[in-house]
Amino acid sequence: MKSFAYARAADLEAAVKLLSKTPNAKLLGGGTNLVDLMRENIEQPDALVDVTGLPLDRIEERPDGGLVIGATVRNTAVAGHPVVRDRYPLLAQAIVFGASGQIRNMATVAGNLMQRTRCLYFYDHAARCNKRAPGAGCDAIGGFNRMHAILGASDSCIATHPSDMCVALAALDAKVNVIGPSGARTIAFEEFHRLPEDTPDIETDLQPGELITGIEIPPLGFARRSLYRKVRDRASYAFALVSVAAALEVDSGKVRNVRLALGGVAHKPWRATEAERVLAGANAGAESFRQAAEAELAQARGLAHNEFKIELAKRTIVGVLGELAGG
Repeated sequence: MKSFAYARAADLEAAVKLLSKTPNAKLLGGGTNLVDLMRENIEQPDALVDVTGLPLDRIEERPDGGLVIGATVRNTAVAGHPVVRDRYPLLAQAIVFGASGQIRNMATVAGNLMQRTRCLYFYDHAARCNKRAPGAGCDAIGGFNRMHAILGASDSCIATHPSDMCVALAALDAKVNVIGPSGARTIAFEEFHRLPEDTPDIETDLQPGELITGIEIPPLGFARRSLYRKVRDRASYAFALVSVAAALEVDSGKVRNVRLALGGVAHKPWRATEAERVLAGANAGAESFRQAAEAELAQARGLAHNEFKIELAKRTIVGVLGELAGG
């Protein structure tokens, strides 16, 4: 591991200045992913900026019934918060399914958004990886790609985003608040993470010198009926083959409102907008749910070892929506 400078940010202004002064600086909050990457010499920052002391560790209710979650709030605190458990149960479920208690106690909300892929080729210095070394190529495409993307991939990268929490946030129409040299701005969650295209090394919409200050979740009354389901190789903590986050409102047997997002299938948390379109006003039954799943996965592309994910994703969507409709 190469040497690096260390600084503790006293306030937001100081943090922005430190980031702007050192382009290859990284933020240290929980460090559950960053430290691993540094040990593997994948992340080699010139400086670490400790943001654990910033006043971003609160969860606040908004007057309209929404929620603002600070960037340094620990995942355990989010999953256990009574408002989250009552109004947004899919978010609490996603966090609990995502990692062990020890990791949840350390991991932060912003760190969860910024965690990097667990693609084996990304971690293997002997392999070609455009995300780790732009222009090198992607050995995953012709290699063992069972865990890799079936939606939104490119010829440059087929890695998937590892977060469970982010899939729930995508379904909830969340927004990401950031601050940087040009001031504060808000990014729609669906636009925060990027698809790989020709630049898989650029993973988010964050600009140089910007840092996340918090997450906003709008009031969604029907999100009380919501569910996160994670399909994985083992019952203990493992990354998703496919996951589904859904909230559903049914009125007189028809779908009145629906939010749907997928994990384990794309370079970013995948908002299932096509499935939502098909379901709007449809009968709340298995046939409609299957039609929506088929529409969403119509553009899916399987590779040598992950084609099974296409049907798995369809069945998981149908199962989750069916459980919510019957609930």
